[in-house]
Amino acid sequence: MTDVTRRSLHGLAELVLAGPQYRASGTIRLRVTEDGFATVAAPDLRVNADSLFVGGRRVPLGGRTLRELADEAGVGIGAPEGLYSDSSGAGPDDRVVLDGAEAILDAFVAGDAALRKLDGEATPVLWPEHFDVGIALDEVNYGVSAGDTAIDEPYAYVVPWTPRAGDFWNMPFGAGRPVREVADIAAFFAEGRRLVTQG
Repeated sequence: MTDVTRRSLHGLAELVLAGPQYRASGTIRLRVTEDGFATVAAPDLRVNADSLFVGGRRVPLGGRTLRELADEAGVGIGAPEGLYSDSSGAGPDDRVVLDGAEAILDAFVAGDAALRKLDGEATPVLWPEHFDVGIALDEVNYGVSAGDTAIDEPYAYVVPWTPRAGDFWNMPFGAGRPVREVADIAAFFAEGRRLVTQG
């Protein structure tokens, strides 16, 4: 996996799925699927490790620009406007690079399953601004990020809204562990929840 791959997938999520969905349906929320991610409302778009699906039609991703993919999908390219300051940094004419995309998508799938195990009532959201799947419970954010400046690979996190101290809390924002080092993401979340509850 490379930073370019992460930026490509993040750009797809933000400029080709979330932006058009926000303009059509008023929400930026995306969802994790069995092999990638998708919109939750119109337009019906889904991404996996090598394709964009528009309804029942498959559009190969590799080597295409984000603008070309948006055109193929029949949507206007562009991020949601006026909602957040963080972004993918991707532009409409960036070409999609997929080297190692499976590692990011697999991390999201595993994270989504672990979040549902942590709280069976929760609906995990893949947020396009940070490119992470997460939920908030009792003033604590739980999730899996594709990677960023804090940890440069997919990682699981537990972020209490009130800072905590102790060995578990290894990052300035709370706790973060590379997914490849976490044997059981749900157990990691549960441990964070236990420690927060205990105070």
